[in-house]
Amino acid sequence: MLALTDNASTAIEGILSSPEVRDGAGIRIAPPEGEDASSAAQLHVMVTGAPAETDQVIDDSGARVFVDESLAVVLDDKLLDAGIVEDQVHFMLGAQGAPHPFEPGADGSGDV
Repeated sequence: MLALTDNASTAIEGILSSPEVRDGAGIRIAPPEGEDASSAAQLHVMVTGAPAETDQVIDDSGARVFVDESLAVVLDDKLLDAGIVEDQVHFMLGAQGAPHPFEPGADGSGDV
């Protein structure tokens, strides 16, 4: 299952705590429309009110992430990290057990 760093959990909780985001909402990760999940170079990350019926739901102490079913296997061994770049939250994927993408000294590959 996709794992979240503390940075990712904090960023997601911050996004979801916005007054215009309703209770039960989460961040949904999906491939771009029309692209194969296993070969998509980038993924869509969006706030959504509820998971799709077939989404994998990850709830890490209030940081809710909905993973499109086509990505669940692809992201099973991945780690979602987040960092602030030019006043915007950027999410990145890395391998579980590897340095976090936003960790000092990490190469920063895997931008979502």
